[in-house]
Amino acid sequence: MDISSAILIIGFAALVAAFLLLVIGLMYSELMNSDIPRGVANSGKLHIVHGLFVGIAIVGRILERLGICHQVSFTRWFKACFLTCLHPIPPGLRVKDLSFSDVPVRVYEPTAASNGLRRGLVFFHGGGWVMGSTDTADEVCRHIAKEAQTTVVSVGYRLAPEHRYPAQLDDCEAATCHFLSVAEAEFSVDSRRVAVGGDSTGANLAAALCQRLAKREDGHLPSPCAQVLIYPALQMADFNLPSYQQNHAVPILFRGRVAFYFLQYLNGDTSVCQDVLEGNHVPAELRPRYQEWLSPSNLPPECLTRGYSEQPEPQYDGEVYHVIKSGLEPEVSPLLADDAVLKKSPPTFILTCEYDVLRDDGILYRKRLMDLGVDVAWQHVTDSFHGVVNFLNQGWLTFPAATRVMDSVVDYVKTMK
Repeated sequence: MDISSAILIIGFAALVAAFLLLVIGLMYSELMNSDIPRGVANSGKLHIVHGLFVGIAIVGRILERLGICHQVSFTRWFKACFLTCLHPIPPGLRVKDLSFSDVPVRVYEPTAASNGLRRGLVFFHGGGWVMGSTDTADEVCRHIAKEAQTTVVSVGYRLAPEHRYPAQLDDCEAATCHFLSVAEAEFSVDSRRVAVGGDSTGANLAAALCQRLAKREDGHLPSPCAQVLIYPALQMADFNLPSYQQNHAVPILFRGRVAFYFLQYLNGDTSVCQDVLEGNHVPAELRPRYQEWLSPSNLPPECLTRGYSEQPEPQYDGEVYHVIKSGLEPEVSPLLADDAVLKKSPPTFILTCEYDVLRDDGILYRKRLMDLGVDVAWQHVTDSFHGVVNFLNQGWLTFPAATRVMDSVVDYVKTMK
């Protein structure tokens, strides 16, 4: 080996070592900012998963700074290639990739004989409107379809930052209405027993879609018979609710990340993220109405037992409001809809997790619906965290709580009439 080759090898090794040290240093800094309470089941595994996700995000950030690729693109690629297990289709299930009104969907059909038309569920995956796909929701949809003997349609809606609101909601509407129009003829599904549902921001889309369809009432298609909301994100008016304070640093969804995702969904202007977190985006004239719906006094007393304190009065900034004002509309924040619209909601299933920043969104939505006479079933998981259903049947990444959560969803779907 000549001297020039040795120098190149040593230089390359030094660059790799420097890169690894940078990643490790940033990972350590990020991990020190996390807080996993003792009450979380399998907390050791969650530490590992969080470390892995932080590492992926940091590498993506570095690659973006170097101009190699966008952080979001790298994260999507890595999760699709290394963190999403697609197993062989199990007996008793038929799976097809189709297109409904130019929206890609994956349809899961039980193959067992049925006495009549089946139930249906149109499912919207989570991922902050930025991540996720029919692949990431595959195990969840298989589980529901097989265990509840229900035809499930998983919708591959467009994602931010390439596409902004209302593209995602429009795709969900188009796919749902298409399915409702062909459910009986092409899938032997009773269109009057088709629900919509999703997890996290997918649940946001499900709730917003139910409100959009309820306002239309054109009579050509039946409305969804139910909405299934798994730890839903339902409002961007108040990021200081008790669950946001208590779980602000609990993986895998930090408080600041929720505001970031909402802003990516709306327009991508993350420069106002801190103002949104502090509440400076809400006009004074809207606060009394929001306070009526979002007051911590509307929560069960046990939600106030861990580290919660009242926050100082926000300082309204009109420029920030101008940037995010569509985020306070019910199609982005379904919890902020008027009573007349919410009253038309179908029977609802809401699942919340104790160690989740979005816990109180679901609980407050439940109260509003119940106060208006809507039938609501609520399942609260006391030892789990946001995003747990993504770890259903995922090899070493599997969390037992994911099966418990999905079984409660299955139980509810079986009751849909």
